[in-house]
Amino acid sequence: MKITHIGGPTALFSLGGLTFLTDPAFDEPQDYVLPTGRVMTKLIGPAVPVAELGPVDVVLLSHDEHKDNLDDAGRALLPSVPTVLSTPGAATRIPGVRGLESWESVELARPDGGVITVTGVPALHGPEGAEAVLGVVTGFVLTGDDLPTVYVSGDNASVDLVKQIADRFTVDVAILFAGAARTPLMDGAPLTLTSEAAAEAAHLLGAATIVPVHTEGWTHFSEGPDHLSTTFAAAGLASRLNLLTHGVATTVG
Repeated sequence: MKITHIGGPTALFSLGGLTFLTDPAFDEPQDYVLPTGRVMTKLIGPAVPVAELGPVDVVLLSHDEHKDNLDDAGRALLPSVPTVLSTPGAATRIPGVRGLESWESVELARPDGGVITVTGVPALHGPEGAEAVLGVVTGFVLTGDDLPTVYVSGDNASVDLVKQIADRFTVDVAILFAGAARTPLMDGAPLTLTSEAAAEAAHLLGAATIVPVHTEGWTHFSEGPDHLSTTFAAAGLASRLNLLTHGVATTVG
């Protein structure tokens, strides 16, 4: 499996002859003024511009309602992608999106005649009850014969949900959305995994290689890659952590 971290939650990876893209966010740094008047500030642009992305077979979109997961350039990309998987709610808001309930699966044809099964898995974008404020999000697990099993967490803050996923799948590569995003809307509670929670998740996921994304690039993220690296080292997990250089394709798994 080869993966390129483009920035934020956006990563491009190849698996079984298909090219997958997580949460497409390709806008340049800017302030977004939300309908509530709150401002979200993006600090870092994409390491790979959308024009240089190349063909994408599948978008794995954890949710469509926040600019740091689907921005204007990312939204404009979706119609050109044959398969876009997301939440059932996203499917009602964006034409062509296939919504997956938790534990619902879809099979994607591989060029070699096999299939990749993509299963929607639960995620919680904050503390209990966060759905009412921040909306429903999803993660994904990808499986296939002779392929590493890949878990894409989406914007999940719950270690308990990671345990549910680890109980059902033997994960080889976990793309964890970390960074401990925080907002006054939830009284500063983490909306994505803290570094400590990511380390707990790594323990639950056995021998999986941990590839963190969404740890920086926005002002509402409170724990960057250095904090994550220090936390994993203290937990004896440094060898499991693969911090990618933005824009550099790296083989993992």
